[in-house]
Amino acid sequence: MAGFLSNVWDFIWMFFTIFVFFAWLMALFSIIGDLFRDRLLSGWAKAVWLLFLIFVPFLTALVYLIARGSGMADRAAAQAKAQRSVADDYIRSVAGGAAGEIAQAKALLDAGTISPAEFDALKAKALA
Repeated sequence: MAGFLSNVWDFIWMFFTIFVFFAWLMALFSIIGDLFRDRLLSGWAKAVWLLFLIFVPFLTALVYLIARGSGMADRAAAQAKAQRSVADDYIRSVAGGAAGEIAQAKALLDAGTISPAEFDALKAKALA
Protein backbone atom coordinates (compact mmCIF):
# COMPACT_ATOMS: atom_id res chain seq x y z
CA MET A 1 0.00 0.00 0.00
CA ALA A 2 2.80 2.44 0.84
CA GLY A 3 4.44 1.75 -2.53
CA PHE A 4 1.20 2.59 -4.35
CA LEU A 5 0.75 5.90 -2.51
CA SER A 6 4.35 6.77 -3.23
CA ASN A 7 3.73 6.15 -6.93
CA VAL A 8 0.54 8.24 -6.88
CA TRP A 9 2.35 11.17 -5.25
CA ASP A 10 5.19 10.79 -7.74
CA PHE A 11 2.62 10.91 -10.52
CA ILE A 12 0.96 14.04 -9.05
CA TRP A 13 4.38 15.68 -8.56
CA MET A 14 5.28 14.91 -12.18
CA PHE A 15 2.11 16.63 -13.43
CA PHE A 16 2.74 19.61 -11.17
CA THR A 17 6.29 20.04 -12.44
CA ILE A 18 5.12 19.73 -16.06
CA PHE A 19 2.47 22.39 -15.39
CA VAL A 20 5.03 24.73 -13.81
CA PHE A 21 7.44 24.15 -16.70
CA PHE A 22 4.81 25.05 -19.32
CA ALA A 23 3.69 28.08 -17.28
CA TRP A 24 7.33 29.21 -17.16
CA LEU A 25 7.69 28.75 -20.93
CA MET A 26 4.53 30.78 -21.56
CA ALA A 27 5.78 33.59 -19.33
CA LEU A 28 9.21 33.50 -20.98
CA PHE A 29 7.80 33.67 -24.52
CA SER A 30 5.42 36.46 -23.48
CA ILE A 31 8.33 38.46 -22.11
CA ILE A 32 10.48 37.87 -25.19
CA GLY A 33 7.58 38.76 -27.48
CA ASP A 34 6.94 41.92 -25.50
CA LEU A 35 10.61 42.89 -25.69
CA PHE A 36 10.57 42.72 -29.47
CA ARG A 37 7.14 44.38 -29.70
CA ASP A 38 8.24 47.45 -27.71
CA ARG A 39 9.41 50.13 -30.15
CA LEU A 40 10.39 52.59 -27.41
CA LEU A 41 13.01 50.29 -25.85
CA SER A 42 16.47 50.52 -27.41
CA GLY A 43 18.25 47.56 -28.92
CA TRP A 44 20.87 47.63 -26.17
CA ALA A 45 18.21 47.49 -23.46
CA LYS A 46 16.56 44.55 -25.24
CA ALA A 47 19.92 42.76 -25.41
CA VAL A 48 20.52 43.33 -21.69
CA TRP A 49 17.07 42.00 -20.79
CA LEU A 50 17.69 38.92 -22.95
CA LEU A 51 21.11 38.29 -21.41
CA PHE A 52 19.65 38.51 -17.93
CA LEU A 53 16.81 36.18 -19.00
CA ILE A 54 19.42 33.63 -20.06
CA PHE A 55 21.69 33.84 -17.01
CA VAL A 56 19.25 34.73 -14.19
CA PRO A 57 15.92 33.63 -15.67
CA PHE A 58 13.52 33.49 -12.73
CA LEU A 59 14.63 36.70 -11.06
CA THR A 60 14.74 38.58 -14.37
CA ALA A 61 11.27 37.39 -15.35
CA LEU A 62 9.89 38.44 -11.99
CA VAL A 63 11.53 41.87 -12.21
CA TYR A 64 10.36 42.31 -15.81
CA LEU A 65 6.75 41.45 -14.94
CA ILE A 66 6.78 43.84 -11.99
CA ALA A 67 8.53 46.71 -13.80
CA ARG A 68 6.96 46.46 -17.25
CA GLY A 69 3.86 44.31 -16.71
CA SER A 70 1.26 47.02 -17.26
CA GLY A 71 2.94 48.07 -20.50
CA MET A 72 2.83 44.47 -21.72
CA ALA A 73 -0.96 44.51 -21.74
CA ASP A 74 -1.07 47.87 -23.52
CA ARG A 75 1.37 46.77 -26.23
CA ALA A 76 -0.46 43.46 -26.74
CA ALA A 77 -3.81 45.26 -27.04
CA ALA A 78 -2.38 47.75 -29.53
CA GLN A 79 -0.93 44.96 -31.65
CA ALA A 80 -4.22 43.03 -31.58
CA LYS A 81 -6.13 46.18 -32.60
CA ALA A 82 -3.74 46.81 -35.49
CA GLN A 83 -4.02 43.21 -36.69
CA ARG A 84 -7.81 43.33 -36.44
CA SER A 85 -7.87 46.56 -38.45
CA VAL A 86 -5.70 45.05 -41.19
CA ALA A 87 -7.89 41.94 -41.32
CA ASP A 88 -11.10 44.01 -41.47
CA ASP A 89 -9.71 46.16 -44.29
CA TYR A 90 -8.75 43.05 -46.23
CA ILE A 91 -12.17 41.47 -45.75
CA ARG A 92 -13.89 44.68 -46.91
CA SER A 93 -11.68 44.87 -49.99
CA VAL A 94 -12.36 41.26 -50.95
CA ALA A 95 -16.07 41.17 -50.14
CA GLY A 96 -17.12 44.27 -52.06
CA GLY A 97 -20.45 44.38 -50.24
CA ALA A 98 -23.93 44.54 -51.79
CA ALA A 99 -22.88 47.06 -54.46
CA GLY A 100 -20.22 44.67 -55.73
CA GLU A 101 -22.67 41.78 -55.92
CA ILE A 102 -25.19 43.91 -57.82
CA ALA A 103 -22.48 45.11 -60.22
CA GLN A 104 -21.46 41.51 -60.90
CA ALA A 105 -25.08 40.52 -61.49
CA LYS A 106 -25.51 43.51 -63.85
CA ALA A 107 -22.43 42.42 -65.80
CA LEU A 108 -23.93 38.94 -66.12
CA LEU A 109 -27.24 40.45 -67.27
CA ASP A 110 -25.49 42.65 -69.84
CA ALA A 111 -23.56 39.65 -71.12
CA GLY A 112 -26.81 37.72 -71.54
CA THR A 113 -25.77 35.02 -69.07
CA ILE A 114 -28.78 35.56 -66.81
CA SER A 115 -32.33 36.73 -67.42
CA PRO A 116 -33.83 39.96 -66.00
CA ALA A 117 -35.83 37.86 -63.51
CA GLU A 118 -32.62 36.21 -62.27
CA PHE A 119 -30.98 39.64 -62.04
CA ASP A 120 -33.88 40.93 -59.93
CA ALA A 121 -33.60 37.87 -57.65
CA LEU A 122 -29.84 38.37 -57.23
CA LYS A 123 -30.36 42.09 -56.57
CA ALA A 124 -33.03 41.39 -53.93
CA LYS A 125 -30.75 38.80 -52.29
CA ALA A 126 -27.82 41.24 -52.20
CA LEU A 127 -29.94 43.99 -50.69
CA ALA A 128 -31.50 41.69 -48.06
